[in-house]
Amino acid sequence: MIEVKNLTKHYGDKKAVDNISFTVKDGEILGFLGPNGAGKSTTMNMLTGYISSTSGTVLINGIDILEDPIKAKANIGYLPEIPPLYIDMTVKAYLNFVYDLKKCKLPRREHLQNICKLCQITEVKNRIIKHLSKGYKQRVGLAQALVGNPPVLILDEPTVGLDPNQMIEIRNLIKKLGKSHTLILSSHILSEIQHVCDRVIIINNGVVAADDTADNLSEKMSTDHRLIVRIEGDKEEILTEFKKIEGMKTIKAGQEKEPGVYEYEIEAQENTDLRRIVSKAVQEHGWTILMMKTTELTLEDIFFKITMGEGFGAETDTSQPEKTGGNE
Repeated sequence: MIEVKNLTKHYGDKKAVDNISFTVKDGEILGFLGPNGAGKSTTMNMLTGYISSTSGTVLINGIDILEDPIKAKANIGYLPEIPPLYIDMTVKAYLNFVYDLKKCKLPRREHLQNICKLCQITEVKNRIIKHLSKGYKQRVGLAQALVGNPPVLILDEPTVGLDPNQMIEIRNLIKKLGKSHTLILSSHILSEIQHVCDRVIIINNGVVAADDTADNLSEKMSTDHRLIVRIEGDKEEILTEFKKIEGMKTIKAGQEKEPGVYEYEIEAQENTDLRRIVSKAVQEHGWTILMMKTTELTLEDIFFKITMGEGFGAETDTSQPEKTGGNE
């Protein structure tokens, strides 16, 4: 449905997007992520034909967005971060205006009624948009993207500024739309992307830094070298002995869970599985393991690792033996 081939964008000497390529399949919900300044918004603007590329192509349902922009854009419904609303119009008048603007051929009355029902704005269709809540304005913005029933929807920060209940409602609506549309969803709320999207692309410094499902990225980037272990025993002794274990990178003691029982977050060097080593050390010192689990990376962890490096907070580095006991 969407093909991006060697897409590049220059702003003077700055290369905002650097030769990126990816595809989005029919019926797929793609999460498109990137830190500020990474080229994410520039890419989305090129996908929608809002700006032109320096080189490369964007095909929407096989149609080049630059060679035949009108036909290509007819396949796209776009919700920018700030919805393009005429706030002095009623919802009904605005959607009729968008219907005419898009030269929609579907039965007007039935089509707009179905959109209002889907976006749950039927009850406010006769109200002036500027008097609506943020959540309803966002719904109206989504409704205008659906006019003409385009097969591709591109949604930029669709839940920004919404309260938790409104976010859940929009998230459920996006899932429902994903059954009949191809979606590209951009959001800084990474838990939302993880819950909604089939696949994730992370762009960083103008290039595609990751392209996979959130589960696959977590599996690839978090192996058994990170553990959460709950141990009954003397905390200082445990910290001291664990630091001696070969391959240990960091260890951090959490709060006391019950008398004499602490939870430890342990990270080993890459490709080091500490589970058996830790179990053996605990047995030799007469301590008791009450819980052990590997830590799966959230999409937030993955995003941070890719865009900012390997750090996960201020943990003590056990490779420096002069540091003792300061990692609690």
